[in-house]
Amino acid sequence: MEVIKTEIEGVVIIEPRIFKDARGYFFESFSQREFEEKVGHVEFVQDNESMSSYGVMRGLHFQRPPYTQAKLVRCVRGRVLDVAVDIRKGSPTYGKHVAVELTENNHRQFFIPKGFAHGFAVLSETAVFQYKCDEFYHPEADGGISILDGSLGIDWQIPTEHAILSEKDTKHPLLKDFESPFVYSK
Repeated sequence: MEVIKTEIEGVVIIEPRIFKDARGYFFESFSQREFEEKVGHVEFVQDNESMSSYGVMRGLHFQRPPYTQAKLVRCVRGRVLDVAVDIRKGSPTYGKHVAVELTENNHRQFFIPKGFAHGFAVLSETAVFQYKCDEFYHPEADGGISILDGSLGIDWQIPTEHAILSEKDTKHPLLKDFESPFVYSK
């Protein structure tokens, strides 16, 4: 696997080595040993999968301490724009984001460390999205910032009138009105 660093330290894109022939393809979608060597030590405890239609936007989500989550995400069918926003108080990249297109064809994965809000927009007719988390889901620790916050400067590649949001996701605060539970540390 190749690890591609982004503008925000710790947020990385992972490109697997894909072996193709007349039968199709094969790749290791996850190796704990290689992940630890190239990215760092993370113990994933829960895998999730969602299926969504074009225009669905999910996020920008996180879990509050002590149940913070790091995530390793990928799109196994279709195409999504995946985004991580730095919400660590005192971070030199606070409020900045990294966006990457994840598709069934590029097989890219995106690692989002703790202290980031995460979301995605479905760009294809449907998309199946998978993610590994290093902490179990705790509904009482749910948090979010508005996925439609224009101050974040995210081009979701979906016209606002086509965006499909859950009721919960329409109620998250804007970044300027948000008190982050995360603190940046080097």
